[in-house]
Amino acid sequence: MPPRQRLDPADRRAQLLAVGARLFAARPYADVLMEEVAQEAGISRALLYRYFPSKHALFAAVYQQAADRLLAETRLDPDHSLIEQLVQGMDVHLDYFVANRNAVLTANRVLAGDPVIQSIMTNELDALRTRLLAVLPLADDAAREAVSAVLKSWLVFVQVLCVDWLAHETCTRTQLRNICIGALLGALRSVLPDDPTLEWSPQQPETDA
Repeated sequence: MPPRQRLDPADRRAQLLAVGARLFAARPYADVLMEEVAQEAGISRALLYRYFPSKHALFAAVYQQAADRLLAETRLDPDHSLIEQLVQGMDVHLDYFVANRNAVLTANRVLAGDPVIQSIMTNELDALRTRLLAVLPLADDAAREAVSAVLKSWLVFVQVLCVDWLAHETCTRTQLRNICIGALLGALRSVLPDDPTLEWSPQQPETDA
């Protein structure tokens, strides 16, 4: 065990979240042991359990932190086009999904029925939907309700498709991003047929960078 460092509670919790995030990203959920988290942090198991009473509690905190960071890094700027914002948002999320494949699969499959994890996901998707609604040109309440329903369904579609891609990689990352963006734009054209910002011709590179 590394020499124990004295940290204040906030710094200790941040350290444990960092260790947990690294281990949950590197291994399947079942292979991560709380004893190992304590060992890597240089503390006793008793102290670890004072911060996180179970592996589930640690994972939930790690996933909440990740959701908060993804929201912070997903920029929805009214000065940029909808297409630019969708591309940037998809890239931010795909960067995280690729780097944290095991954690994403844990949240969406191993703990798929867990109410705490599902609440974290639902809150993030709702926040993304609210942000997108704020930057779309909507003429009236009827259009807003229709677009809101489209966005809610699309965000779930993206979640399911990306999780399946992490498990099977049936296409390239660029193709995955283009499929997701194209699906939303196609759906929005039915609701907003006169909006010129929904036109898109994505470039198709031969290989992903």
